[in-house]
Amino acid sequence: MIKKILNIIDAIGDDHQMTSYETPLRKDAFEKTDEEKIKNIQIHFHKIMEELGLDMEDDSLKGTPHRVAKMYVNEIFSGLNPNNKPKISVFDNKYNYNKMLIESDITFNSSCEHHFLPIVGKAHIGYISKGKVIGLSKINRIVDYYARRPQVQERMTMQIMNELKSSLLTDSVIVVLVAEHLCVSSRGILDKSSKTTTLEYSGEFTDQQMRNDFLKLILQKNI
Repeated sequence: MIKKILNIIDAIGDDHQMTSYETPLRKDAFEKTDEEKIKNIQIHFHKIMEELGLDMEDDSLKGTPHRVAKMYVNEIFSGLNPNNKPKISVFDNKYNYNKMLIESDITFNSSCEHHFLPIVGKAHIGYISKGKVIGLSKINRIVDYYARRPQVQERMTMQIMNELKSSLLTDSVIVVLVAEHLCVSSRGILDKSSKTTTLEYSGEFTDQQMRNDFLKLILQKNI
């Protein structure tokens, strides 16, 4: 059975597919406490390091399994836990601003769910208010929340857009992510210069001129 599964994985190779809009989680994903998860990950990562032939009695390596476990649970994969979802405050658009609002060059760090290697990039986001506005820092926090989990860039783009649509009660949202994938630059093809761009939009941004205006603005370095 295991051999059959490995043969299927080898056949798929690098032709990865996103299986769901939602991050694939087990139903019991949060039955264990963070402390329990850290303890278990520490044990398993210790075994991985041993299998690589590392001397786990060395002073430099002794604490690595625990550091990695804490980093996984509390930092780079903290976006898996819905308890860490940022509280999104929206306000009435009392000044009746009804043109697009853009926040660009939002830096993010995520992880490829296929190789657990970093995805490093920038998000560019626009929306048109239908009565509600959001604090600018909350947009950054939404991006950061969905980035802090094993990800596929296409899924992350849709998750950010749908979160903003739901919070702002508007369909007019556009999200662009531009990122470098270390699974491309540090392994496999070893391409150091390529970047991946994903785009998702709805509402008024389905109009080509509106999209062009947005893209023109985010491409300008000095607005």
